Amino acid sequence: MTQVLDAARLPTVTGRTEIWRLLIPQTMIQTKRLLVRWWRDPLTVVQSLVFPALLLIVLNTILGNQISSFSGVNALYGSVPMVALVGVMSGSVAGAITLGRERDEGLLARFWVLPVHRASGLVARIVAEGVRILLCTGVLFAVGVVLGFRFQQGLLAGIALFGVPLLFGIAFATMVTAVAVFSAKAALVEAVSLGSSLLMFFSSGFVPLVAYPKWAQPIVRHQPMSYAIDAMRGLSLGGPVRDPLLATIAWCLGALVVFAIPAAVGYRRASRS
Repeated sequence: MTQVLDAARLPTVTGRTEIWRLLIPQTMIQTKRLLVRWWRDPLTVVQSLVFPALLLIVLNTILGNQISSFSGVNALYGSVPMVALVGVMSGSVAGAITLGRERDEGLLARFWVLPVHRASGLVARIVAEGVRILLCTGVLFAVGVVLGFRFQQGLLAGIALFGVPLLFGIAFATMVTAVAVFSAKAALVEAVSLGSSLLMFFSSGFVPLVAYPKWAQPIVRHQPMSYAIDAMRGLSLGGPVRDPLLATIAWCLGALVVFAIPAAVGYRRASRS
């Protein structure tokens, strides 16, 4: 009797093992699909690459000398990290709008009924976001180097510098994904984009903290974007790194704790609708 029960369980165990073994290749296939679609989508390219690069050039041309004279430090060490984060957030918003389109067009539902691992779709979006963030950050750093930005703290600090927008971007993308899968309107996602723009203007990367009114300085000092910018400034120019980096990690982990489960549940619901 025991042998019969063991034999009956064997196909189930083998089937589950086979499903998990296929998760990685199926995730890679869907990751490639997302990256190709984003690359062919003008909205995503403009919001992720073109707009941030032009914003960096304009800010450096119009305000760079004034901010550098006021603070005594090249303004690029604030504006390059700030615009890198803006590019990360803008690209996530564009990706969330694309996700909403796929849901409305029924593409997510088609993938749901295919014989693929159910987790591959959501995991692929996380991997694709990471690739997009690193690519966009590299492009913006390259533009910054042309303008005069330098990695003055060495190779390891330069590598760690890429980790800050990666962590920040994954957390922000999780939040926007949760909003996108639970909302039927792209306007709500675009409202998140407006909020991220306000964070840019009230951050330590736009102008030095002392340039803000005293009532605004605590808000500017403790908002997540300022912490990330200060950590990136320390990794590139020099200065405090530990405290702003720990604060950035705390903000990002908090966002992941709050929005990760709603994003996964909402994605599942959107795929089955």
